Amino acid sequence: MRGEDGCLAASRPDEEGHHMPAAHLLRPLRRAVRARFGVWPVYESFNKVVRSPGAARAFVTERREIARLRRELGPRRAEVVTVVPTYRRPESLVRAVDSALAQDVADHVVVVVDDGAGTPPLPDDDRVVVASLSRHTGHSGLVRNVGLGIVDSTYASFLDDDNTWRPDHLRTALVALDEADVVYTAVDRVLPDGRLMDVLSQPFDRDLMRDKAFVDTNAIVARRDRGVRFSRIRRRRGVRPPVDWEFVWRLSRRRTTVHVPERTVRYAVNPGSYFTSWDVPRQRSAADRGPAHAASAGTPLPAERNG
Repeated sequence: MRGEDGCLAASRPDEEGHHMPAAHLLRPLRRAVRARFGVWPVYESFNKVVRSPGAARAFVTERREIARLRRELGPRRAEVVTVVPTYRRPESLVRAVDSALAQDVADHVVVVVDDGAGTPPLPDDDRVVVASLSRHTGHSGLVRNVGLGIVDSTYASFLDDDNTWRPDHLRTALVALDEADVVYTAVDRVLPDGRLMDVLSQPFDRDLMRDKAFVDTNAIVARRDRGVRFSRIRRRRGVRPPVDWEFVWRLSRRRTTVHVPERTVRYAVNPGSYFTSWDVPRQRSAADRGPAHAASAGTPLPAERNG
């Protein structure tokens, strides 16, 4: 890349206007740093430096919304809270909530957090709490954190508005949580036509996580404490690593994290999803290529798309 004087440019702005040195100048250093620390931790360190002002603003909005909603909705307490963020997906939201209510766990509250677009009629069930934000944020970490903030619970789980659970999802995770702090199950990733694309099932390996994202939010159930919250960094398309990765990477630093290879999550691979952008493969799906390819261990997850 050359500047106006014809010399090689020393830097160029990225898509958010942050001025970065030209790639050819950083390449040797980048290779050395990645080899030592891993790809995703390096990217996340960069995010914390350059995107911290936006994260601070998100924190203020988050706390304001939690305070308002706790006043309006009153105190709630349950063994398990399931947070369902939603935005303009009325039909699939109803299916997601139905699958959450079908869980064979009695003391359970489902918090639907509407990111400023309204919700369809939902089941008339005391376990359902609908919390509408004052305005659209397009920030999934903030939206999920608001859901966590308005219900006190022992455990937390997460379900996006276009996915569903098998009825024993929570029970399966809770059994494993007797000896762990964070549990994630296996995920069936399903194409829009209903075909199985693959199965996301990877035993937990923190070293492997340095370069791969293989845990999906919908599969996670965690024992709650103050650290169980999502990143407040806005992760638009192209911002890496994905929010799922940051959440598990941070929690697993001091918490026992295990994988349960039970396929309890049905993930709709939907290019139009509000919170997640999937690159649907053009070639035949893993299911089409035979059972040897159906269980995909460590298939990387995509980056989140907000808004």
